[in-house]
Amino acid sequence: MIVVKFGGHAMQDENGAFAKAIAAAQSQAVALVVVHGGGTQIDAALKAEEITSEFIGGFRVTTPEIFEVVERVLAEEVGPAVARSLQKAGVNAVALSGRTSESLIAEPLRKLVDGTPADLGLVGVVTAVNPQAIKNALKGGQVPVISPIAIDESFKGGLNVNADLAAAAIAGALDAQCLIIMTDVAGIYRSWTDTSSLISEISAAELGSIKASFAEGMAPKVQACLDAIKGGASAVRIIDGTDPAAFAAALDNHGGTLVTK
Repeated sequence: MIVVKFGGHAMQDENGAFAKAIAAAQSQAVALVVVHGGGTQIDAALKAEEITSEFIGGFRVTTPEIFEVVERVLAEEVGPAVARSLQKAGVNAVALSGRTSESLIAEPLRKLVDGTPADLGLVGVVTAVNPQAIKNALKGGQVPVISPIAIDESFKGGLNVNADLAAAAIAGALDAQCLIIMTDVAGIYRSWTDTSSLISEISAAELGSIKASFAEGMAPKVQACLDAIKGGASAVRIIDGTDPAAFAAALDNHGGTLVTK
């Protein structure tokens, strides 16, 4: 079982490399779950509607107005588009919203990764994963493509969940062999922007001890690594999603930064 966080520039996938790699893995009987982001598409939609948004600690502050746009873009546009691209490559993919499938249950996030209190609006932190819809899709030979929108604990409202952290929660709940997080850089660097400081392998314990040193964009990804392993995943690999060969290599246990138990 491998969970993939598909996001960043990798989502442009003009040559279909991601879809082809998923198809190749599925043909070898690898069970796969995809959790997608969509920050670029959300930015474009907000700009078109002349709505401004801000980020605090790597999280998008989400007003009710922004949440409507986020949910529409992720669950009605991006998720189905990713599923269609996989279907074109011969993958039996199905788009699922974490909210409508009730797969992701969350409460409002009230502090940043570093513990700083913050009012982020309708941003959630996953408190439980109900894997039934995901498992049903997998049993049917499908690849679930999950939008990181959660239902709140009252089962009435919705919350915007960081896609890295949503993928981590799902990977943990499914006891995944590996969570692969696709980003726009080659992995985790001890000292960004020193490219020679790329970490090839690190334990979750050591990563936890240095997590306060990471900048806003990387902070949720580092936290996702720790959450996934704490939750039950065996390993996490952060890779450069802009490199078409990197994902295929990651499926073969190579490249990027490997975070272990």
